[in-house]
Amino acid sequence: MSCTRTGDDCRCTYTPACPRRGNCCQCVAFHRERGQASACMFTPEGERTYDRSLANLMRDRKISL
Repeated sequence: MSCTRTGDDCRCTYTPACPRRGNCCQCVAFHRERGQASACMFTPEGERTYDRSLANLMRDRKISL
């Protein structure tokens, strides 16, 4: 897989502080190592909570087990 910068398509609201903003491969790897989901997996409302936990992703996407 090629990892290129996504530019303005990135949903991350940690701007300009996040050094991974716009680099999907780095962002997904960073959050995966922490047991989290990246911003692009959330709805815009869910992303603004800054809670990247998998439990919050499930709530945001209305997924139940």
